[in-house]
Amino acid sequence: MAQRTKILTLLREKSVGAQVVLMGWVRTKREGKNVTFINLNDGSTIKNIQIVVESGQFEDSLMAGITTGASLRVSGTIIQSEGAGQDIEVTASQIELLGAADPEQFPLQPKRHSLEFLREIAHLRPRTNTFSAVLRVRHAMIFAVHDFFNKKGFVNIHTPIITGSDAEGAGEMFRVTTLDPKSPPLNEDGEVDYKEDFFGKETNLTVSGQLEGELAASALSEIYTFGPTFRAENSNTTRHLAEFWMMEPEMAFYDLNDNMDLAEELLKALIKYGLENCQDDLEFLNKRALDEDKQKPQHERSELSLIEKLQFVTDNDFERITYTEAFDILRNSKPNKKKKFQFPVDEWGVDLQSEHERFLVEKHFKKPVIIYDYPAKIKAFYMRQNEDGKTVGAMDVLFPGIGEIVGGSQREERYDKLLSRVKELGIHEESLWWYLEIRKFGSVPHSGFGLGFERFVQFMTGMNNIRDVIPFPRTPGSAEF
Repeated sequence: MAQRTKILTLLREKSVGAQVVLMGWVRTKREGKNVTFINLNDGSTIKNIQIVVESGQFEDSLMAGITTGASLRVSGTIIQSEGAGQDIEVTASQIELLGAADPEQFPLQPKRHSLEFLREIAHLRPRTNTFSAVLRVRHAMIFAVHDFFNKKGFVNIHTPIITGSDAEGAGEMFRVTTLDPKSPPLNEDGEVDYKEDFFGKETNLTVSGQLEGELAASALSEIYTFGPTFRAENSNTTRHLAEFWMMEPEMAFYDLNDNMDLAEELLKALIKYGLENCQDDLEFLNKRALDEDKQKPQHERSELSLIEKLQFVTDNDFERITYTEAFDILRNSKPNKKKKFQFPVDEWGVDLQSEHERFLVEKHFKKPVIIYDYPAKIKAFYMRQNEDGKTVGAMDVLFPGIGEIVGGSQREERYDKLLSRVKELGIHEESLWWYLEIRKFGSVPHSGFGLGFERFVQFMTGMNNIRDVIPFPRTPGSAEF
């Protein structure tokens, strides 16, 4: 059997006169008087290849089975195309129908479908231009993450998915248990006796690999985790998933400035890789975002196209300001004084919202912004306490259109300081004994951050709903597929 050629390879090489074997799915079929045109796509590129079939060349029963969604094996010759919008096409010498698709039942007909409808058929939506483009960009970003850290000498660490600790202190976690839900064993106090459970204690799906990542960094210096994380937050918004992926580097001997440097370098490197290696998909998604923007009221339209947003990041040095400086700018801003913000900025210590972050990036500085030294009361227990007694060495990276894209900090390396913070917040000390103990044995200044991968892919693709940048979204009330 002749070797299959991918459509991406075919379009790159454009070897007119060559014999090829193609396999893919029919996007459209158009019948003319003397010839039939079949657009074939195999997922290797957003572009289709046109297959030309002479009238009467194949049996009517075969041609009748070639409908949108059907899969084909086509042998033929590459020829120069006379049609607009394509350089080459393939004249078919053999066609094999690998799998038919009943046109009465196949839901993806050649027309525009709503994203809501496509979520209901997530098993088929990768066959659309939008989702095939998103998934190829997602893959490119996964590769770029590993490539970036590998070149810098970081070690990839797989941290536990099942954990007995809550890294964020949020308490919104999925429980993992093998106990009988109808009649679990009870202790003397009448509470569920988790000593009888599989792990001998209460366990959950992880919300972060950070704490275990810090342990690895205390031996390997520079590590990163890249894995699934879970939050049982009952939130049906365009920004939340119950299952999502996090990329989290942890670095020994890094202070907060080193941490900010790495975050900026990583984000620019990923976006540059996408711009250089996903041109066709990004051009399609750019046009899609522009078309979508035209449907919005004038005041809601974006000032930058998708590709301009990406270049906005790569072409600018990130502005770095303290939380206090950001607070002063926001408190004295026109939107705040005219009460245009949904959340007023009035008292120091207020948690900044997406509208505030976007104002700083898009209106005030007109470049990406890193805010650091946040009030301790709105940040996690593990962040390094500053000498002022009010702030911690936290940092957030803010992007246009999305707000926070990265959150991180210098970690508290001093045992006594960390222990007092744990006690202050009422966190169970015994569940974190190992995390505390690492501060006793050769503790060093160290830092890290987290990049929510789906939120980053949203930024890269211009998709408005986070459910549309992961193949099979997990959300409240929905675990289909």
